[in-house]
Amino acid sequence: MGNQNRRDFLKSAISIGTATAGLNSSKLNAKPKNILSEDRMGVLVDTTVCVGCRLCEQACQIAHGFSDQDIDTIKSQTEIKEFRRPDHKSMTVVNQFNNPDNIENQINVKVQCMHCDHPACVSACIVGAFTKEENGTVLWDSDKCIGCRYCMVACPFQIPAFEFDIAIHPNIVKCDFCFDRTKEGQLPACIEICPVEALTYGKLYELHKLAHDKIKNYPDRYIDRIFGDLEVGGTSWLYLASRDFNDLGFPKLSHNPSPGVSEAIQHGVFAYFIPPISVYALLGGVMWLTKNKNNTESE
Repeated sequence: MGNQNRRDFLKSAISIGTATAGLNSSKLNAKPKNILSEDRMGVLVDTTVCVGCRLCEQACQIAHGFSDQDIDTIKSQTEIKEFRRPDHKSMTVVNQFNNPDNIENQINVKVQCMHCDHPACVSACIVGAFTKEENGTVLWDSDKCIGCRYCMVACPFQIPAFEFDIAIHPNIVKCDFCFDRTKEGQLPACIEICPVEALTYGKLYELHKLAHDKIKNYPDRYIDRIFGDLEVGGTSWLYLASRDFNDLGFPKLSHNPSPGVSEAIQHGVFAYFIPPISVYALLGGVMWLTKNKNNTESE
């Protein structure tokens, strides 16, 4: 009788594990969506023009429902001189860097998701929660996300943030290029509010030409480099500066796209992934058998 019960239990455990593995492997084997349209949009950031007003921070928070605070309150909460990265409550931040040759000539740098042409987050996500849209936006779908946070590890710019303080259904948070606004013909909130036009929104190939023209026409104002032109295969946000980008908080990156090998490995592994419930079922079976064996020997 005992042997029959053990056999029945193991059959049930293995059946549950196999069924669950089959159900979830198809979900985990999701292929990333990465559309590279020739007409995709982008932004050219001229750091020599930015005055550090931080109105872009405020506009972004209001547009995404994070805050309705006025700009003075936002400024009082965080000093601009403190180096910051976007987090789960601020999709964009502005950092300030002093010029060692001219203390009054401070450089302000806006930071947000770069919306890469070949996004590492899209490649790393095993369930296809990240997508590269036709207009250039890299989006995240909370309904698909399983909270693995591979995107945070994969991103070369350390952008995706996780809502660690939310226990139930936390989200990944990052700039969405104001996707809901742009599809209705509006400008992204940060571009619309910029009072000095430090941010130029347009088709990416036109922005590349504009950036090269600025460098050519004003060689004393800009260094001969466009950040985002070649880094990690190209990004939708381009930057001009008067100083080396390494001195302005930008990471040193190669021209090769970040995905590559990681995508093949991760999607290959998780195509045959055995989800936790099946593992727990098998472990439970082993524990059940061991316990009953010990009880029999004691008797």
